[in-house]
Amino acid sequence: MRLWHEDLIPLLPRQQLLGQHRECCALRGKGWGKPHSTVNYIFNYHPYKLYQYHVLVMEEMIARGYQPDSLWLDPKYRGKSAPSYKDLEERSLDYPIYPEHDEAYLQACLLNLKNKGIAIQINN
Repeated sequence: MRLWHEDLIPLLPRQQLLGQHRECCALRGKGWGKPHSTVNYIFNYHPYKLYQYHVLVMEEMIARGYQPDSLWLDPKYRGKSAPSYKDLEERSLDYPIYPEHDEAYLQACLLNLKNKGIAIQINN
């Protein structure tokens, strides 16, 4: 499980983009709070931050012609097997959404992708 640096979302190949959607769904659902070394940091933040990140993923999916279930556009929705939040306070949209997604994290993500045979060029 990994949340790619948000600058990479529009550049991800199909498989990684759709995988990111599945991971966001799992984390927003029953995966919330369950330890996993590469995403533990997200549990230090309000769950609305994960919703904001997931929206970036879904917007890219829609731009490419995919149709994610519109239920996920509701910030309170947690999937079919987890109860929805009764109340989920909005948070401001920061950049990056997660402070851990800094330049070093971007480079680590690029290296991870390169090791999978995926070369992504970032234009700064």
